[in-house]
Amino acid sequence: MTASRTIPPRTGLGLKAEHYRDILAAKPTLGFFEIHAENYMGGGGPPHRYLTAIRDLYPLSLHGVGLSIGGHAPLDKSHLARLKALNDRYRPGLFSEHLAWSTHDSGYLSDLLPIPYTDEALQRVCDHIDETQSAVGRQMLLENPSSYLSFEESTWSEAAFIAEIAKRTGCGLLLDVNNVFVSARNLKTIPLDYIEAYPLAHVQQIHLAGHEVTLDQMGEELLIDAHGSEVTDPVWGLYAEVIARTGPLPTLIERDANVPPLAALLAEARRADAILTLGAEAA
Repeated sequence: MTASRTIPPRTGLGLKAEHYRDILAAKPTLGFFEIHAENYMGGGGPPHRYLTAIRDLYPLSLHGVGLSIGGHAPLDKSHLARLKALNDRYRPGLFSEHLAWSTHDSGYLSDLLPIPYTDEALQRVCDHIDETQSAVGRQMLLENPSSYLSFEESTWSEAAFIAEIAKRTGCGLLLDVNNVFVSARNLKTIPLDYIEAYPLAHVQQIHLAGHEVTLDQMGEELLIDAHGSEVTDPVWGLYAEVIARTGPLPTLIERDANVPPLAALLAEARRADAILTLGAEAA
């Protein structure tokens, strides 16, 4: 029997091919698995066979990384059609994309790049979200970006910009807590101030990930949203502050590089579940 479509307010993991067999053998206790949509846009083969078997056991969330919601170019209608086909096939409990751009002309870039927060950009993003929700036939969640610099032309704060998008389009929000921390350190702001200003009532999912600490050309600390290491203690602390305000929400542990054995990710999931339990008890 296929697992429920609804994603519970528990911790999930990103689904990685190297873990397929371990998941099916051990059937670990988890709230859900999340897939990157672009990894499953082929018609069949082993990825779909494993995903179908895992979908029979767990709810899924579907996370897109290639739609380029913030880009100047029109959305790729064939990409939208593939997103709809995946949503229809696997009936994920949540569907999300990034507030970023990742295309130029006909090429796809390897990074999710931030945009200036202007009235023009606001209208463009809202139009793209409206088009996406109409084409896919369901609500989309929008994820806050990680930033490495600020734009002089911005006339909105990021939190206000995202709040206005949610108001105009009816989209939900995916709050990436690591992105909040990375951006705040890079822009020399206070992470909790961002959380206080953020439209938390619209948040339906949370992402947690690790980051890389490096130096910029001036020798100053620069944090990179690399998804290649464990969640850091400051990000865990910020996550606990968020859950204290929102109550328990579906929470994903992300690891897209240096992927460890499944057991290591399950340990991080248990740490997140402990915070969710405290949030439920305090509610």
